[in-house]
Amino acid sequence: MQDRLDINSEEQAVLDWIDSRSDHMIETVKAWSAINSGSRNPDGLEQMRGVVAEAFEELGGEISSVDLPPTTIVDPDGTVRQQDFTPSFHCRLRPQAPIRIVMTGHHDTVFPADSHFQSTEMWDDDTLNGPGVADMKGGILVMLHSLLGLERSPWKDEIGVDVLISPDEEIGSLGSGPILAELGAGADLGMTYEPALADGSLAGARKGSGNWSLKLSGRAAHAGREHHLGRNALAAACQFGLGLDELNGRREGVTFNLARIDGGGPPNVVPDNAVARFNVRVQTENDRIWVEAELERLLDEVRVRDGIEAELHGGFTRPPKPMSPANAKMFEWTRAAGTALGLDIRWQDTGGVCEGNNLWAAGCPNVDTLGVRGADIHSDREIVKLSSFAERAKLSAILLMKFARGEFDAREARALARSG
Repeated sequence: MQDRLDINSEEQAVLDWIDSRSDHMIETVKAWSAINSGSRNPDGLEQMRGVVAEAFEELGGEISSVDLPPTTIVDPDGTVRQQDFTPSFHCRLRPQAPIRIVMTGHHDTVFPADSHFQSTEMWDDDTLNGPGVADMKGGILVMLHSLLGLERSPWKDEIGVDVLISPDEEIGSLGSGPILAELGAGADLGMTYEPALADGSLAGARKGSGNWSLKLSGRAAHAGREHHLGRNALAAACQFGLGLDELNGRREGVTFNLARIDGGGPPNVVPDNAVARFNVRVQTENDRIWVEAELERLLDEVRVRDGIEAELHGGFTRPPKPMSPANAKMFEWTRAAGTALGLDIRWQDTGGVCEGNNLWAAGCPNVDTLGVRGADIHSDREIVKLSSFAERAKLSAILLMKFARGEFDAREARALARSG
Protein backbone atom coordinates (compact mmCIF):
# COMPACT_ATOMS: atom_id res chain seq x y z
CA MET A 1 0.00 0.00 0.00
CA GLN A 2 1.25 3.46 -0.93
CA ASP A 3 2.38 5.59 2.04
CA ARG A 4 0.30 8.65 2.79
CA LEU A 5 1.07 11.41 0.31
CA ASP A 6 2.23 14.85 1.25
CA ILE A 7 0.88 17.83 -0.71
CA ASN A 8 3.45 20.61 -0.96
CA SER A 9 2.69 24.30 -1.44
CA GLU A 10 3.12 24.22 -5.22
CA GLU A 11 0.72 21.28 -5.53
CA GLN A 12 -1.75 22.97 -3.18
CA ALA A 13 -1.72 26.06 -5.37
CA VAL A 14 -2.81 23.88 -8.31
CA LEU A 15 -5.61 22.35 -6.24
CA ASP A 16 -6.78 25.79 -5.10
CA TRP A 17 -6.91 26.94 -8.73
CA ILE A 18 -9.07 23.93 -9.65
CA ASP A 19 -11.44 24.81 -6.81
CA SER A 20 -11.77 28.29 -8.29
CA ARG A 21 -13.02 26.76 -11.55
CA SER A 22 -15.83 24.72 -10.02
CA ASP A 23 -18.64 27.11 -11.03
CA HIS A 24 -17.20 27.36 -14.55
CA MET A 25 -17.27 23.58 -14.94
CA ILE A 26 -20.87 23.39 -13.72
CA GLU A 27 -22.11 26.11 -16.07
CA THR A 28 -20.22 24.52 -18.96
CA VAL A 29 -21.71 21.06 -18.43
CA LYS A 30 -25.19 22.59 -18.46
CA ALA A 31 -24.47 24.18 -21.84
CA TRP A 32 -22.91 21.00 -23.22
CA SER A 33 -25.83 18.90 -22.01
CA ALA A 34 -28.17 21.02 -24.15
CA ILE A 35 -26.36 19.80 -27.29
CA ASN A 36 -27.88 16.50 -28.37
CA SER A 37 -24.93 14.31 -29.31
CA GLY A 38 -26.54 10.90 -29.55
CA SER A 39 -24.29 8.33 -31.20
CA ARG A 40 -26.40 8.37 -34.40
CA ASN A 41 -26.76 12.16 -34.60
CA PRO A 42 -23.82 13.31 -36.76
CA ASP A 43 -24.78 17.00 -36.71
CA GLY A 44 -24.95 17.03 -32.92
CA LEU A 45 -21.72 15.05 -32.62
CA GLU A 46 -19.88 17.53 -34.80
CA GLN A 47 -21.31 20.45 -32.82
CA MET A 48 -20.15 18.79 -29.62
CA ARG A 49 -16.69 18.10 -31.01
CA GLY A 50 -16.47 21.78 -31.91
CA VAL A 51 -17.22 23.02 -28.39
CA VAL A 52 -14.79 20.48 -26.92
CA ALA A 53 -12.08 21.75 -29.26
CA GLU A 54 -12.87 25.32 -28.23
CA ALA A 55 -12.60 24.40 -24.53
CA PHE A 56 -9.26 22.62 -25.04
CA GLU A 57 -7.76 25.67 -26.74
CA GLU A 58 -7.13 26.96 -23.21
CA LEU A 59 -4.80 24.00 -22.69
CA GLY A 60 -2.78 24.52 -25.83
CA GLY A 61 -1.17 21.59 -27.53
CA GLU A 62 -1.73 20.29 -31.01
CA ILE A 63 -5.47 19.94 -31.65
CA SER A 64 -6.71 17.86 -34.56
CA SER A 65 -9.54 15.65 -35.76
CA VAL A 66 -9.02 11.94 -36.37
CA ASP A 67 -11.02 10.29 -39.13
CA LEU A 68 -12.37 6.91 -38.06
CA PRO A 69 -12.62 3.86 -40.32
CA PRO A 70 -16.17 2.76 -41.20
CA THR A 71 -17.71 -0.51 -40.12
CA THR A 72 -20.66 -2.56 -41.38
CA ILE A 73 -24.10 -2.83 -39.80
CA VAL A 74 -27.17 -4.92 -40.53
CA ASP A 75 -30.42 -3.00 -40.98
CA PRO A 76 -33.71 -4.41 -39.68
CA ASP A 77 -34.59 -5.65 -43.19
CA GLY A 78 -31.31 -7.57 -43.41
CA THR A 79 -29.47 -5.08 -45.64
CA VAL A 80 -25.75 -5.05 -44.83
CA ARG A 81 -24.30 -1.57 -45.31
CA GLN A 82 -21.40 0.63 -44.35
CA GLN A 83 -21.62 2.66 -41.14
CA ASP A 84 -19.60 5.88 -41.15
CA PHE A 85 -18.49 7.81 -38.08
CA THR A 86 -17.81 11.47 -37.41
CA PRO A 87 -14.20 12.20 -36.38
CA SER A 88 -12.67 11.92 -32.93
CA PHE A 89 -11.12 14.90 -31.17
CA HIS A 90 -7.38 14.62 -30.50
CA CYS A 91 -5.09 16.87 -28.47
CA ARG A 92 -1.37 16.13 -28.10
CA LEU A 93 0.93 17.72 -25.55
CA ARG A 94 4.72 17.31 -25.48
CA PRO A 95 5.13 14.15 -27.58
CA GLN A 96 8.83 13.90 -26.65
CA ALA A 97 8.27 13.99 -22.88
CA PRO A 98 9.74 11.07 -20.90
CA ILE A 99 6.38 9.93 -19.47
CA ARG A 100 3.53 9.23 -21.90
CA ILE A 101 -0.09 9.17 -20.76
CA VAL A 102 -3.21 8.59 -22.86
CA MET A 103 -6.44 10.14 -21.58
CA THR A 104 -9.69 9.06 -23.19
CA GLY A 105 -13.35 9.91 -23.19
CA HIS A 106 -16.37 10.22 -25.46
CA HIS A 107 -18.71 13.00 -26.47
CA ASP A 108 -21.56 10.79 -27.66
CA THR A 109 -24.55 9.91 -25.48
CA VAL A 110 -27.23 7.22 -25.66
CA PHE A 111 -30.00 9.79 -26.21
CA PRO A 112 -31.10 10.16 -29.87
CA ALA A 113 -32.05 13.42 -31.49
CA ASP A 114 -35.77 12.73 -30.91
CA SER A 115 -35.34 11.76 -27.24
CA HIS A 116 -37.68 13.44 -24.76
CA PHE A 117 -34.65 13.95 -22.50
CA GLN A 118 -32.98 17.13 -23.75
CA SER A 119 -32.54 19.57 -20.84
CA THR A 120 -31.07 19.91 -17.35
CA GLU A 121 -32.83 20.36 -14.05
CA MET A 122 -31.48 21.01 -10.55
CA TRP A 123 -32.84 18.38 -8.16
CA ASP A 124 -31.10 19.81 -5.11
CA ASP A 125 -28.11 22.02 -4.34
CA ASP A 126 -25.63 19.28 -5.31
CA THR A 127 -27.57 17.26 -7.90
CA LEU A 128 -28.01 18.10 -11.58
CA ASN A 129 -30.18 15.94 -13.83
CA GLY A 130 -29.55 16.01 -17.57
CA PRO A 131 -28.44 14.03 -20.63
CA GLY A 132 -24.72 13.33 -20.59
CA VAL A 133 -23.99 15.38 -17.47
CA ALA A 134 -22.19 12.38 -15.96
CA ASP A 135 -21.67 10.07 -18.95
CA MET A 136 -19.53 11.75 -19.92
CA LYS A 137 -19.60 15.44 -20.70
CA GLY A 138 -18.87 16.04 -17.04
CA GLY A 139 -15.95 13.65 -17.31
CA ILE A 140 -14.46 15.60 -20.21
CA LEU A 141 -14.44 18.73 -18.04
CA VAL A 142 -12.76 16.85 -15.19
CA MET A 143 -10.09 15.62 -17.61
CA LEU A 144 -9.51 19.09 -19.05
CA HIS A 145 -9.19 20.79 -15.68
CA SER A 146 -6.79 18.19 -14.32
CA LEU A 147 -4.57 18.95 -17.32
CA LEU A 148 -4.97 22.69 -16.88
CA GLY A 149 -3.85 22.16 -13.30
CA LEU A 150 -0.81 20.20 -14.43
CA GLU A 151 0.13 23.07 -16.74
CA ARG A 152 0.28 25.35 -13.68
CA SER A 153 2.80 23.09 -11.94
CA PRO A 154 6.63 23.22 -12.20
CA TRP A 155 6.77 19.59 -13.40
CA LYS A 156 4.58 19.73 -16.48
CA ASP A 157 7.44 19.12 -18.93
CA GLU A 158 7.94 15.60 -17.59
CA ILE A 159 4.60 14.41 -18.97
CA GLY A 160 3.34 14.15 -22.53
CA VAL A 161 -0.34 13.49 -23.09
CA ASP A 162 -2.57 12.24 -25.88
CA VAL A 163 -6.24 13.11 -25.34
CA LEU A 164 -8.74 11.20 -27.48
CA ILE A 165 -12.44 12.03 -27.22
CA SER A 166 -14.54 9.83 -29.49
CA PRO A 167 -18.05 9.89 -30.99
CA ASP A 168 -18.82 6.16 -30.83
CA GLU A 169 -18.14 4.78 -27.35
CA GLU A 170 -21.80 4.18 -26.59
CA ILE A 171 -22.10 1.95 -29.67
CA GLY A 172 -18.97 -0.12 -29.04
CA SER A 173 -16.05 2.09 -30.20
CA LEU A 174 -16.05 0.26 -33.52
CA GLY A 175 -14.52 3.22 -35.34
CA SER A 176 -12.27 4.55 -32.58
CA GLY A 177 -11.07 1.12 -31.44
CA PRO A 178 -7.98 1.04 -33.72
CA ILE A 179 -7.02 4.57 -32.60
CA LEU A 180 -7.36 3.59 -28.93
CA ALA A 181 -5.16 0.57 -29.58
CA GLU A 182 -2.48 2.68 -31.25
CA LEU A 183 -2.40 5.29 -28.49
CA GLY A 184 -2.55 2.67 -25.74
CA ALA A 185 0.38 0.76 -27.21
CA GLY A 186 2.52 3.90 -27.11
CA ALA A 187 1.65 5.07 -23.58
CA ASP A 188 2.98 4.19 -20.14
CA LEU A 189 -0.50 4.32 -18.65
CA GLY A 190 -4.07 5.40 -19.33
CA MET A 191 -6.70 7.53 -17.61
CA THR A 192 -10.33 7.32 -18.75
CA TYR A 193 -13.16 9.55 -17.58
CA GLU A 194 -16.29 7.44 -17.33
CA PRO A 195 -18.33 8.46 -14.26
CA ALA A 196 -17.65 7.01 -10.86
CA LEU A 197 -20.61 5.83 -8.82
CA ALA A 198 -22.49 8.39 -6.74
CA ASP A 199 -20.61 7.27 -3.61
CA GLY A 200 -17.28 7.75 -5.39
CA SER A 201 -16.51 4.07 -6.00
CA LEU A 202 -14.56 3.19 -9.14
CA ALA A 203 -14.90 0.24 -11.50
CA GLY A 204 -12.38 -2.53 -10.90
CA ALA A 205 -12.16 -5.56 -13.15
CA ARG A 206 -14.41 -5.38 -16.21
CA LYS A 207 -15.88 -8.13 -18.34
CA GLY A 208 -15.28 -8.33 -22.06
CA SER A 209 -18.17 -7.71 -24.44
CA GLY A 210 -19.27 -8.50 -27.95
CA ASN A 211 -22.28 -7.60 -30.10
CA TRP A 212 -23.64 -9.60 -33.02
CA SER A 213 -26.36 -9.43 -35.66
CA LEU A 214 -27.53 -12.72 -37.16
CA LYS A 215 -29.05 -12.28 -40.62
CA LEU A 216 -31.43 -15.10 -41.58
CA SER A 217 -32.90 -15.62 -45.06
CA GLY A 218 -35.66 -18.04 -46.04
CA ARG A 219 -38.35 -18.16 -48.71
CA ALA A 220 -41.61 -16.20 -48.75
CA ALA A 221 -44.88 -17.98 -49.56
CA HIS A 222 -48.63 -17.61 -49.06
CA ALA A 223 -49.36 -18.77 -45.54
CA GLY A 224 -52.54 -20.57 -46.62
CA ARG A 225 -52.28 -21.74 -50.21
CA GLU A 226 -48.57 -22.62 -50.32
CA HIS A 227 -47.35 -22.69 -46.74
CA HIS A 228 -45.34 -25.81 -47.51
CA LEU A 229 -43.25 -23.87 -50.03
CA GLY A 230 -42.21 -21.24 -47.48
CA ARG A 231 -39.08 -21.31 -45.34
CA ASN A 232 -39.69 -19.32 -42.17
CA ALA A 233 -36.70 -17.13 -41.31
CA LEU A 234 -38.44 -15.69 -38.26
CA ALA A 235 -38.97 -19.16 -36.80
CA ALA A 236 -35.28 -19.89 -37.37
CA ALA A 237 -34.39 -16.68 -35.53
CA CYS A 238 -36.58 -17.73 -32.61
CA GLN A 239 -34.88 -21.13 -32.52
CA PHE A 240 -31.48 -19.49 -32.40
CA GLY A 241 -32.61 -17.01 -29.73
CA LEU A 242 -33.98 -19.72 -27.46
CA GLY A 243 -30.78 -21.70 -27.84
CA LEU A 244 -28.76 -18.62 -27.02
CA ASP A 245 -30.76 -17.90 -23.88
CA GLU A 246 -30.35 -21.50 -22.71
CA LEU A 247 -26.58 -20.95 -22.59
CA ASN A 248 -27.01 -18.65 -19.59
CA GLY A 249 -25.84 -20.37 -16.43
CA ARG A 250 -23.72 -22.87 -18.32
CA ARG A 251 -20.44 -21.09 -17.55
CA GLU A 252 -19.82 -18.86 -14.54
CA GLY A 253 -19.67 -15.16 -15.32
CA VAL A 254 -20.73 -15.54 -18.97
CA THR A 255 -24.05 -13.98 -20.00
CA PHE A 256 -26.01 -14.03 -23.24
CA ASN A 257 -28.60 -11.34 -23.93
CA LEU A 258 -30.96 -11.70 -26.88
CA ALA A 259 -31.86 -8.05 -27.37
CA ARG A 260 -34.07 -7.84 -30.46
CA ILE A 261 -35.48 -9.77 -33.41
CA ASP A 262 -36.52 -7.85 -36.53
CA GLY A 263 -38.31 -9.37 -39.49
CA GLY A 264 -41.54 -10.79 -40.77
CA GLY A 265 -44.54 -8.97 -42.17
CA PRO A 266 -48.24 -9.66 -42.81
CA PRO A 267 -49.61 -12.74 -41.01
CA ASN A 268 -50.63 -14.37 -44.30
CA VAL A 269 -47.02 -14.44 -45.59
CA VAL A 270 -44.32 -16.87 -44.52
CA PRO A 271 -41.48 -14.48 -43.50
CA ASP A 272 -38.33 -14.80 -45.55
CA ASN A 273 -36.08 -12.52 -43.49
CA ALA A 274 -35.14 -11.91 -39.88
CA VAL A 275 -32.31 -10.29 -37.93
CA ALA A 276 -31.48 -11.37 -34.38
CA ARG A 277 -29.29 -9.07 -32.29
CA PHE A 278 -27.51 -10.12 -29.12
CA ASN A 279 -24.74 -9.30 -26.65
CA VAL A 280 -22.34 -11.58 -24.79
CA ARG A 281 -20.21 -10.77 -21.72
CA VAL A 282 -17.17 -12.83 -20.66
CA GLN A 283 -14.61 -12.74 -17.88
CA THR A 284 -11.61 -14.43 -19.50
CA GLU A 285 -10.03 -15.28 -22.84
CA ASN A 286 -11.02 -18.93 -22.33
CA ASP A 287 -14.62 -17.77 -21.93
CA ARG A 288 -14.37 -16.07 -25.31
CA ILE A 289 -13.14 -19.26 -26.98
CA TRP A 290 -15.99 -21.25 -25.43
CA VAL A 291 -18.57 -18.66 -26.51
CA GLU A 292 -17.40 -18.66 -30.11
CA ALA A 293 -17.61 -22.47 -30.24
CA GLU A 294 -21.15 -22.41 -28.83
CA LEU A 295 -22.24 -19.79 -31.36
CA GLU A 296 -20.95 -21.97 -34.19
CA ARG A 297 -22.90 -24.91 -32.77
CA LEU A 298 -26.12 -22.89 -32.67
CA LEU A 299 -25.50 -21.64 -36.20
CA ASP A 300 -25.06 -25.19 -37.44
CA GLU A 301 -28.38 -26.15 -35.86
CA VAL A 302 -30.12 -23.30 -37.68
CA ARG A 303 -28.42 -23.92 -41.02
CA VAL A 304 -29.62 -27.51 -41.19
CA ARG A 305 -33.16 -26.19 -41.54
CA ASP A 306 -34.20 -26.65 -45.15
CA GLY A 307 -33.95 -23.43 -47.17
CA ILE A 308 -32.51 -21.27 -44.36
CA GLU A 309 -29.31 -19.26 -44.81
CA ALA A 310 -27.57 -17.65 -41.85
CA GLU A 311 -24.86 -14.95 -41.77
CA LEU A 312 -23.35 -13.85 -38.47
CA HIS A 313 -21.97 -10.29 -38.29
CA GLY A 314 -20.09 -8.75 -35.37
CA GLY A 315 -17.85 -10.14 -32.68
CA PHE A 316 -16.01 -9.32 -29.48
CA THR A 317 -14.94 -5.68 -29.58
CA ARG A 318 -13.85 -5.14 -25.97
CA PRO A 319 -11.66 -7.80 -24.33
CA PRO A 320 -11.86 -8.38 -20.56
CA LYS A 321 -9.95 -6.01 -18.30
CA PRO A 322 -8.82 -7.99 -15.23
CA MET A 323 -7.57 -6.63 -11.93
CA SER A 324 -4.03 -7.50 -13.00
CA PRO A 325 -0.97 -6.44 -10.94
CA ALA A 326 -0.50 -3.49 -13.32
CA ASN A 327 -4.09 -2.28 -12.97
CA ALA A 328 -3.98 -2.94 -9.22
CA LYS A 329 -0.93 -0.66 -9.02
CA MET A 330 -2.92 2.06 -10.80
CA PHE A 331 -5.72 1.71 -8.25
CA GLU A 332 -3.23 1.80 -5.37
CA TRP A 333 -1.92 5.14 -6.64
CA THR A 334 -5.44 6.47 -7.17
CA ARG A 335 -6.43 5.51 -3.67
CA ALA A 336 -3.33 7.21 -2.24
CA ALA A 337 -4.14 10.37 -4.20
CA GLY A 338 -7.69 10.22 -2.89
CA THR A 339 -6.51 9.84 0.69
CA ALA A 340 -4.48 13.03 0.29
CA LEU A 341 -7.79 14.78 -0.51
CA GLY A 342 -9.64 13.13 2.34
CA LEU A 343 -11.41 10.68 0.01
CA ASP A 344 -11.84 6.97 0.65
CA ILE A 345 -11.48 5.56 -2.88
CA ARG A 346 -12.97 2.11 -3.30
CA TRP A 347 -13.74 -0.02 -6.34
CA GLN A 348 -15.89 -2.92 -7.36
CA ASP A 349 -15.87 -5.30 -10.30
CA THR A 350 -18.44 -4.70 -13.02
CA GLY A 351 -19.94 -6.35 -16.05
CA GLY A 352 -19.86 -3.02 -17.87
CA VAL A 353 -17.27 -2.16 -20.51
CA CYS A 354 -15.59 1.02 -21.72
CA GLU A 355 -12.50 2.38 -23.45
CA GLY A 356 -10.40 1.10 -20.53
CA ASN A 357 -10.95 -2.40 -21.96
CA ASN A 358 -9.49 -1.26 -25.28
CA LEU A 359 -6.46 0.35 -23.64
CA TRP A 360 -5.74 -2.75 -21.56
CA ALA A 361 -5.93 -4.93 -24.67
CA ALA A 362 -3.10 -2.76 -26.06
CA GLY A 363 -1.02 -3.42 -22.94
CA CYS A 364 -1.80 -0.09 -21.29
CA PRO A 365 -2.62 -0.23 -17.53
CA ASN A 366 -5.36 2.23 -16.66
CA VAL A 367 -8.04 3.52 -14.34
CA ASP A 368 -11.26 4.10 -16.24
CA THR A 369 -13.75 5.78 -13.89
CA LEU A 370 -11.95 9.03 -13.07
CA GLY A 371 -14.89 11.22 -14.04
CA VAL A 372 -17.56 12.88 -11.95
CA ARG A 373 -19.69 11.08 -9.38
CA GLY A 374 -23.00 10.21 -11.02
CA ALA A 375 -25.88 7.76 -11.10
CA ASP A 376 -28.66 6.35 -13.29
CA ILE A 377 -26.69 6.87 -16.49
CA HIS A 378 -28.35 5.79 -19.76
CA SER A 379 -31.73 6.89 -18.40
CA ASP A 380 -33.69 10.12 -18.06
CA ARG A 381 -32.78 10.02 -14.35
CA GLU A 382 -29.06 10.56 -15.09
CA ILE A 383 -27.49 12.80 -12.46
CA VAL A 384 -24.15 14.32 -11.56
CA LYS A 385 -23.04 15.44 -8.11
CA LEU A 386 -21.85 19.01 -8.63
CA SER A 387 -19.32 18.90 -5.80
CA SER A 388 -17.51 16.15 -7.68
CA PHE A 389 -16.30 18.37 -10.53
CA ALA A 390 -13.52 20.02 -8.52
CA GLU A 391 -13.08 16.93 -6.33
CA ARG A 392 -12.36 14.59 -9.23
CA ALA A 393 -10.32 17.12 -11.21
CA LYS A 394 -8.08 17.52 -8.15
CA LEU A 395 -7.79 13.73 -7.84
CA SER A 396 -6.47 13.44 -11.40
CA ALA A 397 -4.26 16.50 -10.97
CA ILE A 398 -2.56 14.91 -7.97
CA LEU A 399 -2.00 11.73 -9.97
CA LEU A 400 -0.50 13.69 -12.86
CA MET A 401 1.80 15.72 -10.61
CA LYS A 402 2.96 12.62 -8.73
CA PHE A 403 3.68 10.86 -12.04
CA ALA A 404 5.62 13.92 -13.18
CA ARG A 405 7.65 14.08 -9.95
CA GLY A 406 8.36 10.34 -9.97
CA GLU A 407 6.61 9.66 -6.67
CA PHE A 408 4.40 7.33 -8.69
CA ASP A 409 6.52 5.49 -11.26
CA ALA A 410 4.46 5.32 -14.45
CA ARG A 411 6.95 2.95 -16.03
CA GLU A 412 6.48 0.50 -13.15
CA ALA A 413 2.85 -0.05 -14.14
CA ARG A 414 3.78 -0.53 -17.79
CA ALA A 415 6.53 -3.00 -16.85
CA LEU A 416 4.03 -4.98 -14.77
CA ALA A 417 1.68 -5.09 -17.76
CA ARG A 418 4.43 -6.38 -20.03
CA SER A 419 5.47 -9.04 -17.55
CA GLY A 420 1.94 -10.42 -17.55
